[in-house]
Amino acid sequence: MKDTRTLVGDEVIDHVSTLVEDVFARLATIRSGAETLLAEDSLRARDLARLRPEVVGALGELVNGAGFITAPNLLVDQELGFQWWTLTPGEEPAQLLISLDPASEHFLDYTRQPWFTIPRDTAQRHITGPYVDYLCSDEYALTFTVPLNVRQGFAGVVGADVFVKDFERAVFPHLRELRGRAALVNSQGRFIVSNNVGQATGALARELDVPAWWNAGATPRAENGVVLRRCGETPIALVVDRTGPAAS
Repeated sequence: MKDTRTLVGDEVIDHVSTLVEDVFARLATIRSGAETLLAEDSLRARDLARLRPEVVGALGELVNGAGFITAPNLLVDQELGFQWWTLTPGEEPAQLLISLDPASEHFLDYTRQPWFTIPRDTAQRHITGPYVDYLCSDEYALTFTVPLNVRQGFAGVVGADVFVKDFERAVFPHLRELRGRAALVNSQGRFIVSNNVGQATGALARELDVPAWWNAGATPRAENGVVLRRCGETPIALVVDRTGPAAS
């Protein structure tokens, strides 16, 4: 039976919510700039470069990559559009160039990627990951995306990348203070960060049916020494198993 008196982790939940909302807030400026562009007629691929100040301005803190990705056929001169910039510590921001030519062996069909399809299909913001980002960094990453809609319908997404190692650096001290095994998982139940080495990034929390809990409303739960709580309005949950060993 659920016992809400035993719920723990308020500080962790507040901290994670603040971090996540800050990343999404950085996307607001890019979204506003993209909306301004989309108000014009006959948008061309070269016009996306005008978003550079907004995109580069979103970089920093946890955000190491950001940009605007168009819906198919939004541009008048090519099918797909991709304006993305990355930031490496100690270096100037660099534009990420990818092949948008379907005939190329290096073609990236981003319209099949979950960071694109889920915001498109749900009209809701989304966090994809953790996953290994072979496109940008070969690092475990979280990709934050927000759909952009105009009168004609879905126009694309604005997004930001966060390395899991940077996210871990920001949240691990708070997880370490909790008694027992404490971890952050996504809505599919995959570990993002944990205070226990046995819970590796990307591995599935098999002892919990997180997807079912999430689909049922993600209400706080405390059963048999295990606490499961959503971190604010984010698609991230805190799991604390106080029957297990302390942080390692």
